[in-house]
Amino acid sequence: MSFQTGLSGLNAASRNLDVIGNNIANAQTVGAKVSRAEFAEVVAASTIALTGRNEGIGVEVSTVSQQFAQGTVELTGNNLDLAINGGGFFKVTMPDGTAAYSRNGQFKLDTQGNVVTNQGANVMGYPTTADGVRTSVTLQPMQLPTTTPIPAKATTAIKAEFNLDARAVVWNSTTPPTPLTTYGTSVTSYDSQGAPIATSMYMRKTANDTWQVFTDPTSAATATSSLTATLTFGTDGKLASSVPAAPTISVTSPNPAIGAFTPTLDMSTSTQFATTFSVTKLTQDGYAPGEFIALKINENGIITANYSNGQSQSAGQIALADFRNAQGLRPSSGNTWVETTKSGQPVYGSPTEGKFGALRAGAVEQSNIDLTSELVNMMTAQRTYQANAQTIKVQDQVLSTLTNLR
Repeated sequence: MSFQTGLSGLNAASRNLDVIGNNIANAQTVGAKVSRAEFAEVVAASTIALTGRNEGIGVEVSTVSQQFAQGTVELTGNNLDLAINGGGFFKVTMPDGTAAYSRNGQFKLDTQGNVVTNQGANVMGYPTTADGVRTSVTLQPMQLPTTTPIPAKATTAIKAEFNLDARAVVWNSTTPPTPLTTYGTSVTSYDSQGAPIATSMYMRKTANDTWQVFTDPTSAATATSSLTATLTFGTDGKLASSVPAAPTISVTSPNPAIGAFTPTLDMSTSTQFATTFSVTKLTQDGYAPGEFIALKINENGIITANYSNGQSQSAGQIALADFRNAQGLRPSSGNTWVETTKSGQPVYGSPTEGKFGALRAGAVEQSNIDLTSELVNMMTAQRTYQANAQTIKVQDQVLSTLTNLR
């Protein structure tokens, strides 16, 4: 049996060298995990009942397991590169429609804006609203609006926050009014086609603690056709009332087909203190159309698309998968794994949710293969192979001696 025992040792050592060689070859493969050959003794069945002695007749490789310890996260500067800092796998759908799982976050965009791997597999995730709220638990391919511009949005609300000088002189018949432009400001509004429209407002003090807001400085001194609101402030300098309570401001589009529209005007946080006039906030919610220019992915996997008009919208959320027994996954090509009965079915979730790790954009997870350890393991496996070869050589010498007996 010694020949067979030595041969089994040679086979096992050779298989171990194969595993070590594969580890060394993939030391620089992003997301690769170190493999380990695990051995088991081969024992002959006892032919003598109840002796309790089964002789060993060799060794075999019982399994090749992968160790899913975290690899080093390395910065790349590419916004679409993703590293999982913690548990989980990216789910990808291969070109043939099969599902696979990977720790390799080297992603890119195809011509249709799909987020894909280097093998052309679609990266899967959740659909979201423009504000990043998940709308479904059904995974779908992640696609960015690279070819679809964001449409224009007409201004519907303007927010103005300013301080009016409490020391200003009240206009009357004997006191010339302060030029209306002294207390004025302007914001750019947009019509439904995205055309920019300069929208101005001017304030005139008409009584102690009372101001009127106009949109036309030329008509304000003689008429109230552009009167937007009358503001009354309390002794504490804060706005006490507005007439009307919810004022609007008239904006006229340069396109006659659109005409005038009336965004709301919120001045509720404005003040009247004995300091110079100042505008601390002036915003509106409209914008011109915009083209996709860049993307950003946060640690929760939310993909944000940025547009040339300064707007940004969520375009989806990268999903992660996990398994009850990750070592039961079967390695596949393209640095992926596939589900098996030993791994169990995948459980999906969002990054940072439960046991799922956070995503690091602009970085990738390097392999967890220690090249120094593998070189030492290779030398040990080589010595093991040589030792098993030596047992066969010695057995051959013993057999030769026996056959030469006279």
